[in-house]
Amino acid sequence: MTQLSQDIVSQLPYLRRYARALTGSQISGDQYVRVCLEALVEEPSRISNRDNLRLQLFKLFHDIWSVVDAGTQTGDLGTDGTATSSAVARGLAALPSMERQVLLLVSLEGFSSDETAQILDITVKEVQGYFDAAHADIMKQESTRVLIIEDDPLIAMDIAQIVQEMGHTVCGTASRKEEALAVARETEPGLVLADIQLKDGDSGIETVQELLQSVDAPVIFVTGFPERLLTGEAVEPAFLVTKPFDPETLRAAIGQALSV
Repeated sequence: MTQLSQDIVSQLPYLRRYARALTGSQISGDQYVRVCLEALVEEPSRISNRDNLRLQLFKLFHDIWSVVDAGTQTGDLGTDGTATSSAVARGLAALPSMERQVLLLVSLEGFSSDETAQILDITVKEVQGYFDAAHADIMKQESTRVLIIEDDPLIAMDIAQIVQEMGHTVCGTASRKEEALAVARETEPGLVLADIQLKDGDSGIETVQELLQSVDAPVIFVTGFPERLLTGEAVEPAFLVTKPFDPETLRAAIGQALSV
């Protein structure tokens, strides 16, 4: 494997995170990433080792989506951009609004306004306008009950403050599996924010898997170990925020999770 290939592989977990957050689905998000990589294999010249690799990869992702999205409307576009029966294209949904794309690129992935403009092929002024509109949309979202599953009381308190500032209600906090399941049964949360490592060795992943058997709610994992949940090799979350997190990043993730 060349150095460029290794560098691309190192960026894939974050491209998966972005794609999943955009689509609200691990399956759809990872499928977009696979289509992007297939196009890159066909045309390796679309990525250069001379410029910002991460920016190039995200731009390629959006360039490929534009082609695939057009194919979903006609039903005849394949993963390499040629006319085929395209089972893949039919399985891909349109990305959310430009406002959401800008919000997640800036707040979740940390791109600057100038970099975001390059990725989406729009102006910096448009980026700023879309970003402001996305923020306004988030603040207008209907209030919901939020369950926080976190074993660090200070982090749980920080998360709760952000949730409440957004107009939502914290229906409970839990640091262990059984506690989280009991709170979920009693309160039926509309959103779950969970760490993957809980008290007494409990697994946040297992807790959420069991919780979702009886509660229908989007889940955002807030964790210091994102690489464990972005492999694309198993059932993994659609929404993930890395610790230590910026409040703006968590707000963006909450806004997107509640809008898909």
